[in-house]
Amino acid sequence: MRAVVVTGSAWLPWSIAAVASLALLCLAIALAMTVGEMQIPLAVVMRALGNATLDLGYAVSPIQQGVLLDYRLSRALFAASCGGTLAVCGVILQALLRNPLAEPYLLGISAGASTGAVAVMVLGLGGAALGISGGALLGAVLAILTVALLAAGSGGTSERVILSGVAAAQIFNAATATIVTTFASAEQARGVMFWLLGSLGGVRWPDVWLAAPVTLVGFAICLAHARTLDAFTFGEDAAASLGVSIPRVRLVLFATTAAMTAIMVSIAGAVGFVGLLIPHAVRLVVGPRHIRLLPAALVTGAAFLVVADILSRTLIARQVLPIGVVTALFGAPAFALILTRARRRA
Repeated sequence: MRAVVVTGSAWLPWSIAAVASLALLCLAIALAMTVGEMQIPLAVVMRALGNATLDLGYAVSPIQQGVLLDYRLSRALFAASCGGTLAVCGVILQALLRNPLAEPYLLGISAGASTGAVAVMVLGLGGAALGISGGALLGAVLAILTVALLAAGSGGTSERVILSGVAAAQIFNAATATIVTTFASAEQARGVMFWLLGSLGGVRWPDVWLAAPVTLVGFAICLAHARTLDAFTFGEDAAASLGVSIPRVRLVLFATTAAMTAIMVSIAGAVGFVGLLIPHAVRLVVGPRHIRLLPAALVTGAAFLVVADILSRTLIARQVLPIGVVTALFGAPAFALILTRARRRA
């Protein structure tokens, strides 16, 4: 009986933190809905949401109701889904490779997905049967295979995997640039290049209906492997001694992160550094256990990208920055800090 009480009290702070984090995420989404060419007060946003969810009958103009529900809510929800997904992928890759620098952007997965998506958009490869998301998925898988081959040929250590990811990213970025400059029209090239920097301007409800299930299913798969990821912390040999099937776990989790990254990239473009910054920040608060780290990364990453989207529309008056630029402003200094800490530990 006493053990049950202790266990419950131990989880109480984390439960309170989870509720507070979700409340802050909801507040960030509500604030994101106030930002745009038409400034709408937060009170009007809350009334519009009340009308949509509970049919409260508040007095909100049809124009404001339409803008909030048809455009801004879908954009904010997708930003949350994308940010949470990339943060979870960062946690998974850092655990599997035992490298603090691992994340989809640095490992070339985002670059491969971008190449696949651009090949469909510009060249029409696969047509309607493949689609942009399908092209992005194939590109992400090809990027993972390229990194695996390069790493295997150079020794296969964790550091070599990261270097192989950087090399693969340059290869796929060059392929993307070649496709755009050679085959795209001037107008198409401008649109693609802006999209490659990360853009949520074209997000609508169909994108949310695609992204949200991918986030939830992918997160459930990753959370189901939380204890296995804890075993990876001590190395593959230690995990294997505990009965973990290393090849199966690697295949499942690499495939899951590739699919999650590809879907987000196909909609929003390459948004970097979320998978690098958020896992480290969250790990300082909740510790290394993945049963707590994964949910915390999901919520924190979601809130981070929603706030980044707000900043992208407010930092410069009447100008929308690519959201990838905003995340890089935070991620690049964090990247330098992680490198410095890793050097000191070495």
